[in-house]
Amino acid sequence: MDKQLLWLKKFSETCGVSGDEGRIKALMLERLYGFADVSYDKLGSVVFTNACKDNKAPKIMLASHMDEIGFMVKHITKEGFLKFVTLGGWWEQVMLSQRVTVHGDKGDLVGVIGSKPPHILSPEERNKVVQKRDMYIDIGVEDEKQARKLGVHEGCFVTPYAEMAVMGDGKTLLGKAWDNRIGCAVMADVMENISRKPGKNTVYGVATVQEEVGLRGAQTSVNMLKPDVAFVIDTCVAGGTPGVADDIAPAKIGKGIAITIFDAGMIPNTALRDFAMDVAKKLHIPTQISISEGGATDGGRIHLHGEGVVTLTFSIPTRYIHSHQSVIHLNDYLGAVKLITEMVRELDAKKYQQLLKA
Repeated sequence: MDKQLLWLKKFSETCGVSGDEGRIKALMLERLYGFADVSYDKLGSVVFTNACKDNKAPKIMLASHMDEIGFMVKHITKEGFLKFVTLGGWWEQVMLSQRVTVHGDKGDLVGVIGSKPPHILSPEERNKVVQKRDMYIDIGVEDEKQARKLGVHEGCFVTPYAEMAVMGDGKTLLGKAWDNRIGCAVMADVMENISRKPGKNTVYGVATVQEEVGLRGAQTSVNMLKPDVAFVIDTCVAGGTPGVADDIAPAKIGKGIAITIFDAGMIPNTALRDFAMDVAKKLHIPTQISISEGGATDGGRIHLHGEGVVTLTFSIPTRYIHSHQSVIHLNDYLGAVKLITEMVRELDAKKYQQLLKA
């Protein structure tokens, strides 16, 4: 496995649900060591800065959230089973019988979300979706006392378990947490590129926390940085699979980086959107559009800061997001890095003024 895939494997497999992003934060610090100055907001987001000496140069924020969806232990039954709350948006049908990692005080524990075998299901149960409130995690202990002795308690974080794998064509990648670790990988690559050849602007690469539970790190970090322009780097629902219509999810994996024209939290700056299209055309980078009527990104908070921030969201098309396993394509990732790097380099004070007047 080459160096690039090894980094993607680390990004995917590192645990970091909302509120427990420390491991992925450490990985981001390792990845960008020596390429940027480091600071933090008070909620836990980490900021990588390449500063321009010109005070009139535009300030550009590249935002990608670190957290993945997961769970938190809320109760331990007397038999030693763990009841939980969900962190982020889960659909019940993708949860049962899935392996998880329980992060106890004395180390990580293997767990599985329990399910009834079909042999003992009644006819009514076979046609009924099991509700999250009725689910539990089995960690293989005798009782509550043994669970607590192993360091499990109310408030423990729980992460989905999956290993990254390269699929049939050699460029399709299966793994957990691509939402939004692939965005973190894109941001890190862009920040390294900018450090090697800076543009006429100040660039903040921000790995935000708690996006999946309300875009919280985006709000605190934008308050701290007060940027002029923001590029949000995230994932979008990929179409092209059975049962998913093109008008619901037009972007497909392997067909290019998706430029979001609408989501439930933001209508992007149209001048910045058109600028992205122009740069992509000039560099022969394939692009698609993304529309999300039922979801939003960190841009929903960022673009409303102060008097407003000129904001656009780039999305890596991803199949099966918000489950234990999802699928992306390497070409979309590489195209995103190339496009965003060039846009940042071209976005000087003159271009920023043109965006404001458009």
